[in-house]
Formats: sequence, C-alpha cells, structure tokens
Amino acid sequence: MLTLPPLSLYVHIPWCVQKCPYCDFNSHGQHGELPQQAYIDALINDLKNDVQYVQGRKLHSIFIGGGTPSLFDAAQIERLLTQISRLIPFSEQIEISMEANPGTLEHDDFKAYHQAGVTRLSIGVQSFSSDKLNLLGRIHDKDEARIAAQKASEVGYDSFNLDLMHGLPNQSFDEAMADIETAASLKPPHLSWYQLTIEQNTLFHSKPPQLPDDESLWKIYEQGQKKLAALGYEQYEISAYAKPGYRCRHNINYWQFGDYLGIGCGAHGKVTLPASDTIIRTVKIKHPKGYLAADDYTFDLTQIPEDERALEYLMNRFRLISPIPKCEFEQRTGLSRTVLEEGIAKAKAKSLLTESEEYWELTPKGQMFVNELLSQFC
Repeated sequence: MLTLPPLSLYVHIPWCVQKCPYCDFNSHGQHGELPQQAYIDALINDLKNDVQYVQGRKLHSIFIGGGTPSLFDAAQIERLLTQISRLIPFSEQIEISMEANPGTLEHDDFKAYHQAGVTRLSIGVQSFSSDKLNLLGRIHDKDEARIAAQKASEVGYDSFNLDLMHGLPNQSFDEAMADIETAASLKPPHLSWYQLTIEQNTLFHSKPPQLPDDESLWKIYEQGQKKLAALGYEQYEISAYAKPGYRCRHNINYWQFGDYLGIGCGAHGKVTLPASDTIIRTVKIKHPKGYLAADDYTFDLTQIPEDERALEYLMNRFRLISPIPKCEFEQRTGLSRTVLEEGIAKAKAKSLLTESEEYWELTPKGQMFVNELLSQFC
C-alpha cells in the first residue's frame, strides 16, 4: 500500500547570462532586463495550482535551481519564500538551497540571500583552471570562484556546496586532482564531483571537444575517490560527497523516491496519491514566454503505470550508497518486495548486490556498474 513520503519543492528560474556549451538544462540567455516580479508572481500562482498535492504535509526542503537563480534580487527570492510558506507550512528543519554562479552576483551578495531565507548555497565552480573555465564557457575566473566560496563560508549558511566537473577538454590527471585540492582548501561541507558528459542539443554535441580517453578518465575517477575520502568527504551518492552531517536533504529525497512539486519553466514534479493508489509526474510549460502568459502552467501530467514503479524506484534509489530498506520499497511503490525476487537473485549471482532480512545493499561492483545492475530488473 502506498504511503505518503516527505514532500520537497523544486523552483526553476530559467535565465542565465549565457548558455554554456555543455548545458542541456532548460536555460535561456539573458537579453535585457529580467521580468523578475512577473515571474515570481507566476511561480506563486503555479504553486497555488499544485497545493492540492500537499495532502497535509510540511515542506521537507526547497531547491531553487536554473539557469542562474542568483540573477534574481534577494528581495524577490524573499518574496517567493514568504509566499511559499503561506501556502505550505515549513518543517522545523527545512533545507532551502539555491544555485549561484561566481560570475553572476551583480544584484546582491551572498549575505542578502541568506537574510532572504536561503539556508544552503550550491555554487557552480566547475573548475579552478582559467583555461578549463574558458573552454566550458563560464563567465567567472578562478579567483571569483575562490572568493565566492569564502563569502559563503563567512556569511553563515548552514551549508554550501561546490560543483566540480572532471573529464574536461584536454584535462590532465594532475589538473583534475588540483581542482579537488583547491576546492577542499576552501572547506565546503559538501562537494558535487561529476564527469562531463556530452548531451544532445548542446554546442559540445555539434562540435565535440577533445576529452580524456577512457584510461585517463578511469584513473581520474579512481584516484579522485581516494583523495576525497582522505580529505574527509564521504561519498553518499554517485557524484555527491559530504562531511558528516552535511548531506543534501533535498537530493536524498529525490533518490529515495520521495515526492516533490515542481514549479517554473519546464519544472518536473512527482506526487504520490494514496487515496487512488497512483503516482503521477507533472511537467510545466517550458518556454518563459508561454509560462508567463499561462493560467494553467501544467504542460503534461502522466501516471506511472504500476508495472513500471519498481524500476522507477530502483533507477533513483541505486544512486545512493546507503542500504535500501525493503519496507521503503513497499511504502514508496505500493508493491510487494516479492516482485523483485528474480532480479535480486540475478544481481546477487553477479555480485552486484547483497541481501539481509531487512535490506538490500549495492556491492562496490554494483556501485561501479549501476546500469548493469538495473538491467537485471528489466
């Protein structure tokens, strides 16, 4: 039987100064003055339409992403958060994260966003190499990246994250390790460290850069894992590392197949409806012009078929390193754990998974070959 999981909220602000050549997110380069007030008004109306899905819950977390949310004034972010709190009560320990780029702090500094109610920053550094930043189309330099991290630390946020990428064009092993060391020297409680991938509908896809070969990529990944562990960062998700007590609550809720409302251009949501034994996914209107002109912001609403729930759950849950409670699977999918017996047996036979009475757990091999692990359940 389905039970209600924790509820989070994702807010999408689609504008950025310029589109990066590797980015396939729903983002749009800034042209002229941004319609900040009108867009915040639309976000609030969008959320009013989705309040029906709250079902008596408090908000577990909020994540304001983009695009580049730090293009918006702190006063507008504060107005947004105030209105959200009036529509949905906040949990006592709510985590409110906002993405920010070092080169887009023209409007307000980090202190103003903290005073507006943001408790956690995620700063898109990507690299501390000027050469690599230029290749990635980033508008900040390595000094701005360091300054941004220092400011986040000084202001008093509960936590802050630095986004780092590896496997960059022409990146050497030493350059990749230097990025980790520089990031760690700034003492972020959380690090996201992920490999650059070439996605369709990006400039890099049409004009591919020269990336490190597979052997070099593996060496960077393997030694980077060891370095992060030695620096005190615990890996808890495929590309997320944190000091003890600083894991991102919002992302964990995603990967545990929790619920989240999505408001803003192209935002996705996932909602459990126990009364009708259904799980739905929502998608909002993608383009800013159409979104701002809308009364009904939902572009698509679909139900996850019961026979697809197990795989949907596993595709999310296998991103986390922690053991998987069997009762969590049943509560989040409404299915009996017995539906996984055949796949579990095959995964165990290939040493991808272990099993106890109450948990399933990925082996180191399973963590390394998640796609192969998933294929045992298809």
